[in-house]
Amino acid sequence: MAYIKAGNDTAGNPVNIFYEDWGQGNPVVLIHGWPLDHTMWEHQAIGLAKGGLRVIAYDRRGFGRSSRPWTGYDYDTFAADLNALLEELDLNNVTLAGFSMGGGEIARYLGTYGDARIARVAFVSAVPPFLLQTDSNPNGVPQSVFDGMQEGIIKDRFDFLQGFSKSFYGVGMISHPVSQGVLDWTFTVAGLAAPNATRDCVTAFSATDFRADLQGVKVPTLVIHGDKDATVPFEVSGELTAKMIPHAELKVYKGAPHGLFFTDKDQLTADLLAFAGR
Repeated sequence: MAYIKAGNDTAGNPVNIFYEDWGQGNPVVLIHGWPLDHTMWEHQAIGLAKGGLRVIAYDRRGFGRSSRPWTGYDYDTFAADLNALLEELDLNNVTLAGFSMGGGEIARYLGTYGDARIARVAFVSAVPPFLLQTDSNPNGVPQSVFDGMQEGIIKDRFDFLQGFSKSFYGVGMISHPVSQGVLDWTFTVAGLAAPNATRDCVTAFSATDFRADLQGVKVPTLVIHGDKDATVPFEVSGELTAKMIPHAELKVYKGAPHGLFFTDKDQLTADLLAFAGR
């Protein structure tokens, strides 16, 4: 197993970030969403590596096999962790692909560290530019929605996660786009995350404003989003990100829910391979 050190926590203990490194070629760094870990990228990682690219997928702090510190669940820290990974592995000509809250790492990394190491970026069902409804973002998601998520996590995290995974994949009374096995896997991975990380990340991805970060994006950009995303609505996220980055290429997956990395896995893999392999 491979780890890089991303500084220390407030108690002085090292924060270790777990990653897997597959294939050879230009590097693609895959950044997972909440509340999962790097294994959500299974289909894409295999496809990209078979397609002649080097694939690095890592676990955000508090998730998967990375360290579980008490604090540090904010985007400045997440971007610093990503920077530590890129520097430790000395990666250049990198394609960054971030799913859901992983798109926030991309935005904040570029806004803080620039694009010297970065060739292109892909925002997949991603939270930028700004999810929360405020006076300056009137069409955002109301604070009450995120308060409800926090309350559900605190009351019964496991019950919350089981219900959340269904809306995540668009499962309903007559719609079953994923198997029970996928739902069980999602619940297992999410349930193993640090509970404090699970709670604190809701605040991070809902309340962080990435609009200033996106204004400086100069590298080729791909935005992929499902138009039936009930978790990160397309109208307040992917659609606006594509408009804020004038050179961005937008791909809207018709009928796709949030978890399109599985429901539309073949299309997503093909689109990322075509984009990263340019």
